[in-house]
Amino acid sequence: MAVPSFLARERIVARPGFNRWLIPPAALAVHLCIGQAYATSVYKTALVEHFDTSLTAIGIIFSIAIVMLGVSAALFGTWVDRNGPRAAMFTSAVFWVTGFLVGGLGIETGQLWLLYLGYGVLGGIGLGIGYISPVSTLIKWFPDRPGLATGMAIMGFGGGALIASPLSRQLMNYYDPAYDGTAGTVPNGEAVAALFFTLAAVYLVFMMFGAFIVRVPANDWRPAGFDPASVKKKALVTTESVSANNAIKTPQFWLLWTVLFCNVTAGIGILEQAAPMIQDFFRNGETSTVAAATAAGFVGLLSLFNMGGRFVWSSTSDYIGRKPIYMVYLGVGIVLYVVLATLGSTATWIFVLTAAIIISFYGGGFATIPAYLRDLFGTYQVGAIHGRLLTAWSAAGVAGPLIINGVLDTQGTPGQLVAANYRPALFIMVGLLAIGFIANLLVRPVASKWYEPQATTPATARANPERSAAR
Repeated sequence: MAVPSFLARERIVARPGFNRWLIPPAALAVHLCIGQAYATSVYKTALVEHFDTSLTAIGIIFSIAIVMLGVSAALFGTWVDRNGPRAAMFTSAVFWVTGFLVGGLGIETGQLWLLYLGYGVLGGIGLGIGYISPVSTLIKWFPDRPGLATGMAIMGFGGGALIASPLSRQLMNYYDPAYDGTAGTVPNGEAVAALFFTLAAVYLVFMMFGAFIVRVPANDWRPAGFDPASVKKKALVTTESVSANNAIKTPQFWLLWTVLFCNVTAGIGILEQAAPMIQDFFRNGETSTVAAATAAGFVGLLSLFNMGGRFVWSSTSDYIGRKPIYMVYLGVGIVLYVVLATLGSTATWIFVLTAAIIISFYGGGFATIPAYLRDLFGTYQVGAIHGRLLTAWSAAGVAGPLIINGVLDTQGTPGQLVAANYRPALFIMVGLLAIGFIANLLVRPVASKWYEPQATTPATARANPERSAAR
């Protein structure tokens, strides 16, 4: 599929002397916008009341978006690698903004199916293309620190709700004067629709900014002082290249798929239900000791830890390795979920601290997985491989909310739930993390039969060109 010339990869090859540190702001401009997906809990209750439906019916909107994220990332991963980040970011912006416009129209007219189509399907496509658009580019700009690179690329997605959550609350308060978060009131549907239209305009500007400042390195570029031969010295790191089509035939791909699915399912259930969850854990009768404004602030705090975890834990993996860091995410995560289920309602600080660390592991898992893929399969088609692996996120986007919302729908009525109602779902998450832990332990180097001939891969995909030239 051809793209207009102003979007073509050839137009954005960086000139000699270009500062690679100008690339992360381009990635952040896109990821901070599409990261709004993590702030949906702020207006979730308003949508339940506006459409007079269940938590599960509204939760499906988020699930559709995540499914479409994975599907579009898998289908367009090779297209993104071939046409470059500018075309991908531009396309992402068009779909993401259109999703808000159609979704806002659905809210305005009371048509839930339009919200499914807009935010769920169209917005989800924008999510998928936008999510993978800067990843392979940053890995190629930072071959010496792939964990740091992917952390920078993806931390903005985790931090999107840090901006979107308080902004959404303030805008809904502006559009509905009767809404006062501190008093626990719920905004009307018209306010949520107006919020969607406003976010569409804001996100269009920022995403286009990222699209037009991004650049790709020349094929023969490498960082000053970087020795490609040093890459091979690390465990589970290859200097070879594996194509996307061959990668999905390896057991390593499916083990990492399982790891990502389990880690995401466990975290996404909390994120999607964050605002009402903290209120329910500290509910006395009909009222909660946690105000709606405080709950919205909690969503923002989780976003901060989600964002910080993506950068800190992924950067840490450059030093201790990808496999050990996932043992931390999954193993310590098991303990934290047990603490949340059994002790989370005893003190607010225990609940907040435990949930925050869990979400930092959730974010770290996302940011580290592209570097894990680069270690096992090389940089040749890492963007396309990453796109295919994100189908695990699609599956988790369905499983996580369905587990949480499905359990809660059987436990009582929204606004009257308590901590005990959440425990069955939280212990299900413990089991999922255990499965992911075992899958990570089974990861081994990729067999040589899956390697690409060196002549078929571009220079930037070969970590040791000197060795290739000697063949």
